[in-house]
Amino acid sequence: MKRFPAFDPPEYLEWKPDPRLVRAYRKTIEDDPERSVRVAGLSKEQRLELYAGLLRFRLHDITLKRWVKTGVISKAWLGTGEEATTVGPVHALQRDRDVVAPMIRNAGAVIEMGVPITAALRAYLGTADAPSHGRDLHVGDLGRGVLQPISHVGDVVPVIAGIALTFKMRREPRVALTWIGDGSTKTAAAHEGTNFAAVQHLPAILIIQNNQVALGTRLAQHHLPKNFDDWAASYGIWGLTFDGNNVLDAWAATRLAAERCRAGNGPALLVAETFRMGGHATHDEREARETFPAKLFAEWGKRDPIGLYEEYLKEDGWTEPQLLQVEAAVTAQVERAEQEAIASRGAMPAGESAVTGVYAG
Repeated sequence: MKRFPAFDPPEYLEWKPDPRLVRAYRKTIEDDPERSVRVAGLSKEQRLELYAGLLRFRLHDITLKRWVKTGVISKAWLGTGEEATTVGPVHALQRDRDVVAPMIRNAGAVIEMGVPITAALRAYLGTADAPSHGRDLHVGDLGRGVLQPISHVGDVVPVIAGIALTFKMRREPRVALTWIGDGSTKTAAAHEGTNFAAVQHLPAILIIQNNQVALGTRLAQHHLPKNFDDWAASYGIWGLTFDGNNVLDAWAATRLAAERCRAGNGPALLVAETFRMGGHATHDEREARETFPAKLFAEWGKRDPIGLYEEYLKEDGWTEPQLLQVEAAVTAQVERAEQEAIASRGAMPAGESAVTGVYAG
């Protein structure tokens, strides 16, 4: 895809495929029979929709970063480098039936579940026609199966467990999914919610999005084990680890988990190994670069989830013009959404609306 010098991480600007990583990308799928057979069943349209989803997420975040740099908004929380961890799982669900609870860094989930990009951008602008009518930049739409995120990330786990309990009680073959940051695994709410889902045998999928850092605290500083390999077993539930920069691996692992949930086999805990290619938000990019050595950014920069998926598609016979056609369509879609969102800036919420519809008395 096109790179943007002012907005992309420097490691992405002159991105070139590393043959070793391109081979590993495909081998990750081929070496696991269960995941391989499911990926093989993806249609041409589904494969391209995964690509379009990655592009939409990246371009949505680039729009926000441009707005920050030009003074339109003060800060934004981005998913750069982690797009596959969001897009793959969402596409593995039944998006017309299932429910997701994204973190603010999973904005791609909101869009891929059907919330218009314009609405997601308006939330950052705080306009009267934003999903929360200007009250909050966290975007949700229960009508589309998207629970609105909150800043206290781990607190959503018991909520998603409650939604999954409803599905079980109604005997509905539906799944509730949420992402948990590696740092928020240490919160009481995340533990209690995970344990409740386990003992109640609920159709819930919990994805630990291990991007190696909790705000500004490195994984090694808050998590004694080197990984989360034993995390599912500690709750007595089924689990898998997937490559969080490989959208097909993310899709396949989540599809397996969803199939188990719908069959009544209880919850699943998935671990996505990925890396945050920027700050906790746009205001602390420098701090992020000081938190980890440049070598680590360089290594993960080679694993751009969009670049590697493009190489996978090319090996499968997709041509550069075909991929460019998809990119052009998605770019036009995001650009239209940006123009529509900017046009709403004249419609700011009335002051008195701040005290209406907040609490039920």
